[in-house]
Amino acid sequence: MNDIRRTILWVIFGFALVLLWDKWQLHNGKQATFFPSPTTATATAMAPAAGSGAAAVPAPAPVVSTAAVPTHQGERERTPVAREQVEVTTDVLRLKFDSEGGSLTYAQLLKYADMADRSQNFVLFDESAQRVYVAQTGLIGGNFPNHKTVMSLVPGARELKDGQDSLTVRFESPEMDGVKLVKTWTIQRGAYAVAVQHEVINTGSASASPQLYLQLVRDGNKPPGESSIYSTFTGPAVYTSAKKYQKVEFKEIDSGKVDIEKSGTDGYVAMVQHYFASAWLLADGLPRDLFMRKVDTNLYSVGMITPLGTLAPGTSKTLDANLFAGPQIEKSMESLTPGLELVKDYGWLTILAKPLYWLLDKIHSFLGNWGWSIVGLVLLLKILFYWLNAKAYASMAKMKAINPKIVEMRERLKDKPQQIQQEMMRIYREEKVNPMGGCFPIVIQIPVFIALYWVLLSSVEMRNAPWIGWIHDLSSPDPFFILPVLMTLSSLLQTALNPAPPDPIQAKMMWIMPLVFSVMFFFFPAGLVLYWLTNNILSIAQQWVINTRMGVPPQFNLPKFK
Repeated sequence: MNDIRRTILWVIFGFALVLLWDKWQLHNGKQATFFPSPTTATATAMAPAAGSGAAAVPAPAPVVSTAAVPTHQGERERTPVAREQVEVTTDVLRLKFDSEGGSLTYAQLLKYADMADRSQNFVLFDESAQRVYVAQTGLIGGNFPNHKTVMSLVPGARELKDGQDSLTVRFESPEMDGVKLVKTWTIQRGAYAVAVQHEVINTGSASASPQLYLQLVRDGNKPPGESSIYSTFTGPAVYTSAKKYQKVEFKEIDSGKVDIEKSGTDGYVAMVQHYFASAWLLADGLPRDLFMRKVDTNLYSVGMITPLGTLAPGTSKTLDANLFAGPQIEKSMESLTPGLELVKDYGWLTILAKPLYWLLDKIHSFLGNWGWSIVGLVLLLKILFYWLNAKAYASMAKMKAINPKIVEMRERLKDKPQQIQQEMMRIYREEKVNPMGGCFPIVIQIPVFIALYWVLLSSVEMRNAPWIGWIHDLSSPDPFFILPVLMTLSSLLQTALNPAPPDPIQAKMMWIMPLVFSVMFFFFPAGLVLYWLTNNILSIAQQWVINTRMGVPPQFNLPKFK
């Protein structure tokens, strides 16, 4: 009767896990794995300007813009100005700028292939019918030039030639309310950070107090190719020295539950996705107001506004900013501004993950292969935790040695459950065995290996990185499922080497659970599976050696499903 109850409870528990997993998928904005429901695609609309006043940033809507041009009579008329786009190419970026606002509307990363079509380069920024993700700047505080104002493009070089280290793209706005904005983008060789100089000129007869805004606008869709097995964050984030790194889900913006630092004198605003990010950076010491808002249906913005002070007639003010748009490489991001490396989010295990990544990077500098670097890192961790593992496996060996006594006792007293517990505790005392002794040393190590999991999952260095033979991309699943099969076999071998639980139901579950969890590894990136496989193999080897030294020859406890 007890066995039947336990079986029913295990079935309920398993079904609850399935339901929880489906709810977790839906919570992260993905299609349910086991009980999918039909979804309706919604087109992203481009809205007209939302809000007005000094604090309102114009929404990213295509409008017919006009520029003020002087006439011979000294009057100003509104004359339509043709909108144009310009493409710029460096060794690492292909960018497109739009004369409407002088905005960056397209960014292709030439060193990174697209995961869906590896013959194409990865596109981060884009403004098309399928996607919206752009970087914009402009002035508020009056009817001043903003990202909807069509500007004049100054002729210049559009491709970085050999021996050339930088090139510039310059836009000049028409005068609006006596204010002119000159925006100069400077792109450096080998850099994913683009310098943007804003020169604000008061050409009028009265003082002006404009404010400069910098914003990133994108739709709320998950990037194409995202895994349905594991979840990664996509959305806006801000950083200040006061509250550090704060990321916000798009649905929190929808519900109006955004709770971020609203102002500061340092930090950045960013849009984050798996492996890549964009961020607006200002020099420390400049006051700024931070904002996140919903622009339109499935369209969001994150940005900051900084005052330029009062400009007297005939004066100008220049303010420099930087736009980062590229891969989440920690060393590169750390060199740009403090805290930018946190967009590569390890969560609450950052304190463990950062040194693990540092160690992985150091190993790679010697081996030159990320796959072997993973193997080397797991080997070093196993050496570091050798004595803890030794205690765990020694305790398991003792449990295995007394297991025949416990099995015999349970058979003899099978109708007296209370006496079974008393006899079991007596055997543990006499044999000086702690049944939890094999668990505690392993539990201590769990945070370290979870942190390593996030290091491997988050590191763009694994993207398109080969290991050996058939593994051409450590960030993608094994195309032939060889590593997942080996991982499953190693998990079953570990189970066979462990002492069988006295309870028959528990013994069966010890065999079922590795099979259940191994299913997920068929969809995990090869780098993660390699890490788990290496850890399993080293654990089996250590357990084998310790059991032999203790005089408990390795014995395979095979399942009995009857």
